[in-house]
Amino acid sequence: MKYRVLLLTFLILLWNMPLAFSVQNGADQIDKIIPLLKSKRVGLVVNHTSLVGAKQIHLLDTLLSRGISVKSVFAPEHGFRGNADAGETVVNSRDVRSGLPVISLYGKNKKPTREQLSGIDVVVFDIQDVGTRFYTYISTMYYVMQACAEFGVEMVVLDRPNPNDYVDGPIMQDSLRSFVGALPLPVLHGLTVGELAQMIRGENWGNTNTLELTVIPVKEWKHGDPYILPVKPSPNLPNSRSVALYPSLCFFEATDVSVGRGTHFPFQVLGYPDKKFGTFSFVPRALPGFDKNPLQKDKRCFGLDLRKTEPVGGLSLKYILDFYQIADCGASFFTRPRFFDMLMGNSQVRKDIIAGKSESQIKQSWSAELQKYRQLRKQYLLYPDSRKFD
Repeated sequence: MKYRVLLLTFLILLWNMPLAFSVQNGADQIDKIIPLLKSKRVGLVVNHTSLVGAKQIHLLDTLLSRGISVKSVFAPEHGFRGNADAGETVVNSRDVRSGLPVISLYGKNKKPTREQLSGIDVVVFDIQDVGTRFYTYISTMYYVMQACAEFGVEMVVLDRPNPNDYVDGPIMQDSLRSFVGALPLPVLHGLTVGELAQMIRGENWGNTNTLELTVIPVKEWKHGDPYILPVKPSPNLPNSRSVALYPSLCFFEATDVSVGRGTHFPFQVLGYPDKKFGTFSFVPRALPGFDKNPLQKDKRCFGLDLRKTEPVGGLSLKYILDFYQIADCGASFFTRPRFFDMLMGNSQVRKDIIAGKSESQIKQSWSAELQKYRQLRKQYLLYPDSRKFD
């Protein structure tokens, strides 16, 4: 009887979960894409997640096989093939397979120049995002939109689902804007990249309202549907659990607490070289494909193993509050306070943590501005959303 109940539960979950092969991403709808690009000179903003169809062929190879004139590739953080560490310089190069130039949009050159867009009629953006303001792929899209609007280049966004499809966190303050927070969004914005592109243009952020923009929406997905990514979106988000925990654990990057970089389970553990933080332990190492120089490298860290803990849907401050209290070192817990504020998009939250406020008190401080954002978000939704976030 026990096994029959488990089997029935599994079948119900499977029935209600849109798996990667049942969802048609924008890039999968080639018959809609080709007419938009035919007889035009094309630039692609793509990376290793830009895959098409059940065979998961790269968008670049797919378009070239269809006779589309692709002139150049623009690469975001982590590079065209997605193997560069977070923050690592991505240099201009040439794609070995196609021979096309690969222009880095990470480092000093975050916005395409007039020269780099010269000879291009349309830019296609197709990158899997994870729904957080500080994940830099959406900053790249924003700067590309700015450049295309400025230089009269069309833009096509091939949409993909948001695996962290929640709305939560403070709205980015203007004084804290950076590449990890280029837009006035909450930490979790609850939009796909296609919806966000429409919001950017519709609100004329960065003088983008003149941009000729086309979005190819996802089929067989709506807001609130879970979505399992078919490929890891960046080196240190290797699975669905790390993606789900990322919005809550990323703030530790502004402290000396390790989030597991240099292990095979980044953003699924927390630890510091002191036994008072917990009984679970791990040792960050230089690990090819994950991180070459992780925080607390070669030191045994003690803390939490979250690999079997059900992640809180959305944004949780519990982990940062708990570790702050255990550390018992006051404001010095935040070794990079400015960076913490930039990630949070708000300088008050850090002060509230130091003042001993609870998670509910801190979240209450941004509830009014978040409610305004929810109303704005509704104007740009491409997919039904019947959820209530209150």
